[in-house]
Amino acid sequence: MLQIAKFLREDINVDRMRVLVIEDEAELCETIVETLREEGYAVDSSADGEEGLYKALHWDYDAVLLDIMLPKLDGWQVLQVIRKHKQVPVMMLTARDGVEDRIKGLDHGADDYLPKPFDLAEMLARTRAIARRSVGQSSSQLKIGAISIDTAAREVRKEGELVELTAREYALVELFFRKVGEVVTRQYIYDHLFDENEDSLSNMLDVYIYKLRQKLGKDFIRTMRGHGYIVKNESAA
Repeated sequence: MLQIAKFLREDINVDRMRVLVIEDEAELCETIVETLREEGYAVDSSADGEEGLYKALHWDYDAVLLDIMLPKLDGWQVLQVIRKHKQVPVMMLTARDGVEDRIKGLDHGADDYLPKPFDLAEMLARTRAIARRSVGQSSSQLKIGAISIDTAAREVRKEGELVELTAREYALVELFFRKVGEVVTRQYIYDHLFDENEDSLSNMLDVYIYKLRQKLGKDFIRTMRGHGYIVKNESAA
């Protein structure tokens, strides 16, 4: 039996990426989505392969959690089409836990394979790992000037002192760390930090940027007028 007890966290510092869950078991899908959202992820879901494939191809996700036994299109078919168009990390979730199935999944382009039943904490850790590897980030600890981040512990520190952040604030910091030195548009941020049910026209992003500047320093995130925002690693210049 899947361990459906929620993996509760005491701290409020969490990862934030946009994840797609394609799973037709309603209760399991709801549990996964709720668990990921409690961890701070923006999460979209689909109950069949056809809709899931559409979302995977039309939105920019940081990771896809894909069941194999799906209606309309099975997971192998979905994975095959995704791999023709995108390099998004894909983790297969399935009750078919034989060695041959695991090999098939990995050979068809899956980045990881998690047999059911699985522990929710392990699912979270593997999701973080495949997303981290996708951007060439092997270490969970990164540093830009006085600001350091530990994506495994989900902590941000300024000059060594722990900084208390909300889920969204942490997510935004991690996103800038993954895009250091690049101009990040507002649309990119909305695409990765907010799910399909949230309004991209609101001023929520301005509020989060303001709060992060208060906590991490006004120069940590710089505004590129008409373009977006940038975080630079001056020490690497």
